[in-house]
Amino acid sequence: MRRALLLVPLLLTLMLASPAVAAPWTWPLGDHTIERPFDPPSSEYGAGHRGVDIPGRVGQTVRAVAVGRVAFAGRVAGIWTITIEHGGERSTYQPVAPSVRVGDAVTAGQPIGRLLGDHPSCRRTCLNLGRLRGDEYLDPADLLATAGAYRLIDPDGEVPEPPDVGTGDLPIDGPVTSAFGMRVHPVTGVRKLHDGVDVGAPCGTPVPAVAAGEVGHAGFRGGYGLQVQVEHAGGVATSYSHLGSVTVRPGQRVGAGTVVGRVGSTGYSTGCHLHFMRLVDGRPVDPLAAR
Repeated sequence: MRRALLLVPLLLTLMLASPAVAAPWTWPLGDHTIERPFDPPSSEYGAGHRGVDIPGRVGQTVRAVAVGRVAFAGRVAGIWTITIEHGGERSTYQPVAPSVRVGDAVTAGQPIGRLLGDHPSCRRTCLNLGRLRGDEYLDPADLLATAGAYRLIDPDGEVPEPPDVGTGDLPIDGPVTSAFGMRVHPVTGVRKLHDGVDVGAPCGTPVPAVAAGEVGHAGFRGGYGLQVQVEHAGGVATSYSHLGSVTVRPGQRVGAGTVVGRVGSTGYSTGCHLHFMRLVDGRPVDPLAAR
């Protein structure tokens, strides 16, 4: 009995001294490739690479790697940065325009912002993902699913073409100027869910339906301005807002690629763009998460 009582404090000491094994991380971008791996510095201020670089595209949705709470969302040395607490560890994301704010609870895979360009460690657009435990930098690749899928680039060779990151179907080409997720509305100043993605394009650009279906709405709808909504099979619908003109009518059957309108700036809009939404059973979901 005495021996058992002595063992209990010893076991507790060992448990507290050993850091908990962190849960696996989900990938923050659609591409599961690491172009520049973790290279820890030899000293606190020494040279090295304190994270991993994941290739991406400007405007691409960036997602939380694990459940946690936003600890920081702002600029660090002029670079937009998000930090999320995950118990004993933190993840960092650069350069990312945040759609979350300090104190927000997030889940694994939840959109937290959109990718920006010109990170100093990237030769082209990429996300710099970091992992810390206290002040110690750790290798994020150890927690990423299918870690080890590296594609190292010859610094003296040709820069390869960006990979297909599978960001879902968008009706028109153009930069994603505002991603799906919480944000402060640029017109009303109210912080609310941005229930679609904004794609920048010149006014007058033809807008095709992304899939076959039946037009459920075609006309003005409040802050959305001129909007077309197409009902598809399986409770899925897509909508196209802030249009300058509409070329279909309610009840009309359309095929994938049928032009439903043209880009405009109607409703609560600050310029020519398309607000594209995807709804499942009436609830908006991130169009860029569609695979």
